Amino acid sequence: MMQPELHRPLPFERVGPNGLDVTVEATPEECAALAERMKLPAIQRLVCTFHLSQLGTRRVLATGRLEAEVTQTCVVTLEDFAESLTEDFRIRFVPEDEITDELELDDDDEVPFGNGVLDLGEAAAEQLGLGLDPYPRMPGAELPVSNEAEEERPFGALDRLRRMN
Repeated sequence: MMQPELHRPLPFERVGPNGLDVTVEATPEECAALAERMKLPAIQRLVCTFHLSQLGTRRVLATGRLEAEVTQTCVVTLEDFAESLTEDFRIRFVPEDEITDELELDDDDEVPFGNGVLDLGEAAAEQLGLGLDPYPRMPGAELPVSNEAEEERPFGALDRLRRMN
């Protein structure tokens, strides 16, 4: 298995009964690799804080905050623009052998882990991916207004005939 671009392994035992606070900050090299994976022009900064709490003997609840500075490409103008992201999240780390497809809409997202090791880096990368707008628009970008006459549209003539009947 290939190691993810942002890899921060944490043994399950480190969480402990009192919980654990951890901050993951991507290096410039990791930001560049993540930008390539997510098909972004650039990621300038990615910081993710986690508060981890044990849920029973094999699961971990993570609440956290992701902050990122990214460059995205506007879907309207095709120009690159800078965007700041701040996302609060709540996820559960679950052993790989306990992951199910039967989740309720209000359930926390489940992140699998194996060999007793959580990967906080990959969890941060996944949160970034979830926080990105799939159709980013630069502030002020508007779709062009079509000035075509109705008849010039591909089905304009058919629409005019339909209205005549």
